[in-house]
Parts: sequence; C-alpha cells; structure tokens
Amino acid sequence: MDPQELPTDPHRFYEDLLAMLLGTLFVALGVHFYTSATLLTGSTAGMALLLQYGTGGSFGLLFFLINLPFYALAIRRMGWNFTLRTFVAIGLVSLFSELTGDWIAIDHLQPLYAALMGGSLIGLGMLVLFRHRTSLGGINILALFLQQRYGWRAGYVQLGIDGVILLVAFFMLPLDRVVLSVFGALALNMIIALNHKPGRYLGVS
Repeated sequence: MDPQELPTDPHRFYEDLLAMLLGTLFVALGVHFYTSATLLTGSTAGMALLLQYGTGGSFGLLFFLINLPFYALAIRRMGWNFTLRTFVAIGLVSLFSELTGDWIAIDHLQPLYAALMGGSLIGLGMLVLFRHRTSLGGINILALFLQQRYGWRAGYVQLGIDGVILLVAFFMLPLDRVVLSVFGALALNMIIALNHKPGRYLGVS
C-alpha cells in the first residue's frame, strides 16, 4: 500500500488503538479459517502458511520472522511512524493467530465457506488497518521499494511473487485447496478494491 493512498487526516490515539485491535483480530480469525481448511493467501502471510504446512511450525512465529527483513525498507520508504504501527500490527496478528485456536473450536468447516469468509475477514482487517495508516508489511513494502529504486511496477512485482507462492502451493496442497484459495484471494481483493479508494474515506475526528 503506497503511503500516498493512505488517509492523512488524524485520528485520536484511542481510535487508532481500537482500529488496530479490531483489524488484527479480523485478520487472525481469517488466518485461522485458512489454516483449519488448509488454504493459502498471498504475500508474507502466504509464505508463513506454506512453511507451516511444510514444517508444522507456528504460523504466528513464522509470520513475525518473515516480516523482519522488510522493516528496514519500510523505514526508508514510509517513515518511522508507519513502520512502528506496522511492527505492532504484525506482532498482534502473530499473537492473536496463536491464541485464536484456544479461543474457538471448529468441529466442521466447509472449505469454500472458509475460503470466502477467511478472505473476507482478512480483507476487512486490512481495510481497517489501511484507514488508520497501518499495514501488514511484507511483500508490498518490497514492491514499493523496487519501484522507487529501479522503476519496476509495484503491482507487477507483487503479482509475480504471489504467483510464485501459488506455484509452490501446487506441489504442496491438494488442487482443490489451491483453487479455493484463489476464490479467497478474489474475495479479499474485492473488499479492498471496492472500499479503499481516494476520497472515499476521511478520518476526521
């Protein structure tokens, strides 16, 4: 997410805090749906899910560690304020994704529902974070850095990396789960595309 596309109007501290808690809880619940149904998403969350499926490791820990190298780029590209908010948001998603399994128990989860609802929850969570000048870091920061440094189109970079994640998934997950993951990605991106537009939201307090 380019900082120029983020709202500039200030929120009160408690508004930012509540938004960060709500947004990260939404994302963590969406990730829980995905892990319960063995589904996949893109960016660093997708990398963490693939590593979890391949190694049996903890999504929360893997997600937190994968994002560490991107903070240096975030400081250069987006500044300290945005980077610190992103660091906290990633830490909360990592924590909540570990705790969600203790908070709820899912005996049955239809995979298509998991894909669409999980993607929608992640999209809603990201939307809340975007509107309070926060992100979940990762590949988006790298894509923006490469665009600024080398002129590579950020959208193409992110699409290419997500394509590699999807390609790897074909060798690790059943075909139907990969296809369902694509539906989840469509739901996620439709929520962002329809609701996060310049001028649509003003964070006036």
